[in-house]
Amino acid sequence: MSFVRTLFGDIKPEEMGFTLAHEHIVCRPPHWIWKNISDLLLDDPEKSVLDVEDYKNAGGRTIVDATAIDYGRDVKAVAEISGKTGITIIGTAGFNKSFLWEAPLDHRLSSLIGGYPDFRSWLTSASVEKLTDFVEDEVEKGLEGTAYKAGQVKFGTGYNTISPLEIKTIEVASAVHLKTGAPIHAHTEAGTMALKQIEILKACGVEPKNASIGHMDRNLDLWYHRKIAETGAFISFDGIGKIKYHPESTLIHHIIALIKDGFQRRILISGDTARRSYYRHYGYGLGLDFSITGWIPQFREMAAEAGLDAEAVLYDFFVRNPAECMTFKK
Repeated sequence: MSFVRTLFGDIKPEEMGFTLAHEHIVCRPPHWIWKNISDLLLDDPEKSVLDVEDYKNAGGRTIVDATAIDYGRDVKAVAEISGKTGITIIGTAGFNKSFLWEAPLDHRLSSLIGGYPDFRSWLTSASVEKLTDFVEDEVEKGLEGTAYKAGQVKFGTGYNTISPLEIKTIEVASAVHLKTGAPIHAHTEAGTMALKQIEILKACGVEPKNASIGHMDRNLDLWYHRKIAETGAFISFDGIGKIKYHPESTLIHHIIALIKDGFQRRILISGDTARRSYYRHYGYGLGLDFSITGWIPQFREMAAEAGLDAEAVLYDFFVRNPAECMTFKK
């Protein structure tokens, strides 16, 4: 039977409802602590829960928390927020990107990975098999030794580069997917290297339709996105509201072009709300509910002008597509 794995157990895909496919709720990334950049620390669960409640009050039902171990997860705090708000949260196993792996780790994180002082030492020293066992346990047993299991496996690559160590993490994510059926999520740096990521996944035996490729809105190349969608992979436009990269209308016109090319069922939308300044209750930002209160009204108007059935498109983007993407498939 098809299922989606949440922090509090497996559910039917149709139970997810309105879903944000890539967010961060509570995290203390060792790299940003090391660099003393506080804006990237979502370290106050009492503030995070207020944004999650705003999202719920606006009509949200589910959040995919894309915070992997190397990005400073707080599994128990996020589970408590899920329990308190009633919002379904899906956790993430696996890894992010290589520049995060240099930072010195506190005792807790070091102990979790066998006493290594940083993630790079661990990822370099451990075999693919050992790392696969670790990540598989996070999917099948629980994240960081808790009872809260991961519902997806993540890997990441750099800006126009994929290092040998990053290839190793792709091999790990692939192996865990093939063993468990867990969906795969890929971090891209500025939207680059997605086609190469897919090539490696396919070489590992993974069907691209079982993967979502993140941060595609950082590289608005229509040809490139068509090629990705043609493989069957999900294209994740997960930076809505970040107009420092491009006007929101530019992104929406781009998405409309992909819809007209027949790729409506391959698109995911989210905010990757990973800074205090993006959260309403940390830094007076747009907040977790912006997708509903801000982005959807603009998309609805522009989609209607383009002759589309806006409500049907939005239902796919926020309900049908996330449900299909997050379903375990062996």
